[in-house]
Amino acid sequence: MNYRFAAPSPGYLIAPSILSADFTRLGEQIAECEAAGADWIHVDVMDGHFVPNLTMGPFIVEHVRRVTSLPLDVHLMVQNPERLLKPFAEAGAGHLTVHVETCPDVAGILKEIKSLGCKAGLTLNPVTPAADLTPALPLADLVLVMTVHPGYSGQAFMPEVLPKIAEVRKMLDAIGSAAWLEVDGGISAETISRVREAGANAFVAANAIFKHPDGIAAGIRTLKQALGS
Repeated sequence: MNYRFAAPSPGYLIAPSILSADFTRLGEQIAECEAAGADWIHVDVMDGHFVPNLTMGPFIVEHVRRVTSLPLDVHLMVQNPERLLKPFAEAGAGHLTVHVETCPDVAGILKEIKSLGCKAGLTLNPVTPAADLTPALPLADLVLVMTVHPGYSGQAFMPEVLPKIAEVRKMLDAIGSAAWLEVDGGISAETISRVREAGANAFVAANAIFKHPDGIAAGIRTLKQALGS
């Protein structure tokens, strides 16, 4: 169930978010991402409560799993995520990431995710302090810092979050954690190097890939060039 999770040679990961994909051509576009060198496929799950939008469920993940061998990086922007862990794991998620804002027992949730055979991730909204990660940080396989308010694709990057990314990097290094530091929100050829310099090594991009004027492969290539890889 975990599929590939190792670092590519430059040590950076690109995770196209299918939130911006053309769902009439979803399988084809995911295949284009994989052929162009994407590392993960990012799936944004929204419940219409924790965030204002309503998006994909386990049924979509199950079908995406059939068309790619890449890890499915499932971001649960939902209230009471514990009720959805098993359905998404069974659908083929490789990573399940939950928000600290929705989990009173964050450590317990991460342990449950791992027991289902998935990598466990923690997410912070832009206004949530990095210190909220502390109790469960040693259990995390990845930490996702949002650089937009979650809910909709295409929002502008929030540069005021950069110091928090750097703080999370220091926290991970201080405990010797090998967790990925992932960033999502407004990632483009113009912003990705700033996020990398703050300490991130995994990058979720939506419009920069799926809406690139020269196509998906050009979008991924442009991001990798901005990273120097």
